[in-house]
Amino acid sequence: MGRSIIVTGGAGFIGSHVVRLFVNKYPEYRIINVDKLTYAGNLANLKDIEDKENYIFAKADICDYDAMLELMRRYKVDVIIHLAAESHVDRSIKDPFTFARTNVMGTLSMLQAAKVYWESLPERYDGKLFYHISTDEVYGALELTHPNGIKPPFKTIASSGEHHSAYGEDFFLETTKYNPHSPYSASEASSDHFVRAFHDTYGLPTIVTNCSNNYGPYQFPEKLIPLFINNIRHRKPLPVYGKGENVRDWLYVEDHARAIDLIFHKGKISDTYNIGGFNEWKNIDLIKVMIKTADRLLGNPEGASLSLITYVTDRAGHDMRYAIDSSKLQRELGWEPSLQFEEGIEKTVRWYLENQEWIDNITSGSYQRYYEDMYGNR
Repeated sequence: MGRSIIVTGGAGFIGSHVVRLFVNKYPEYRIINVDKLTYAGNLANLKDIEDKENYIFAKADICDYDAMLELMRRYKVDVIIHLAAESHVDRSIKDPFTFARTNVMGTLSMLQAAKVYWESLPERYDGKLFYHISTDEVYGALELTHPNGIKPPFKTIASSGEHHSAYGEDFFLETTKYNPHSPYSASEASSDHFVRAFHDTYGLPTIVTNCSNNYGPYQFPEKLIPLFINNIRHRKPLPVYGKGENVRDWLYVEDHARAIDLIFHKGKISDTYNIGGFNEWKNIDLIKVMIKTADRLLGNPEGASLSLITYVTDRAGHDMRYAIDSSKLQRELGWEPSLQFEEGIEKTVRWYLENQEWIDNITSGSYQRYYEDMYGNR
């Protein structure tokens, strides 16, 4: 067996795609999926690879430092790809303590376990890596200088540095000053700082990436896209914050996993890379695309579900616009998104409509009861 890699949060949305990619693409690697199986962790996301010889699942809490150190020693871990995090802004507003515990103290636990174990080895940090996956929300918000958007053409040409947006003039760069506005983004910003501090203080080999909004299969259905697809199917209201004018940059989750793979193998130690889709959408426009796609696939008359849109009070501290400039990643490592949004949303809507049992098991809570019977509550 070649490199031994822990992926934290590997039963979650992005994590499961990363685990699947690495298990299938690199049979010489041993992939240890470490996940506590909280509400957003679901091993059904990985049914297709659970019997692979190079895949191991460990139910564990990243905040349990002793358990993390023992796992590293048992499997002689060379690399940590750290994805485990609480990530839902609304939940962070209601319960900031959980976000501080998991995102800050959990990251610190993983960093310290890596440091202690790797420093005990003859080769120390040689061939080792702590890769921390974070969010674009740590940067705060960008100004929406074109509230109604501007008409195409607008595009990005990374090699020449040309970058235009339909909604604003500025973009998040790797050098953008942190300015988090929610308990979630504040906890992620803190974890990013801890990762960089461990490199600067102890020489721990680290990489940090900050990514825009992901979408695709296996996303927990409290998030906008799977929630709305499921609500359209069941003719339930589609709650839209404010007037739906907030703008987000969207990236298909498999493209994010491909970027992680590339950065893991070719990224520069101690560096930061932004990962984005160059794909900004106003929330209400995104929702209308989903409605049109879902209605067509369900055989409904066009626009039949537009009446389900319900405008609700905006949430506190709701950032107006996010937009990632991933020119550095394109320029230095040759990565770019593989899917246009219309193609990606078609695949995504079709997947959720064809996998209703997966959604039903989550909304009913039966998946959690199954894991409690299998693993207990430890």
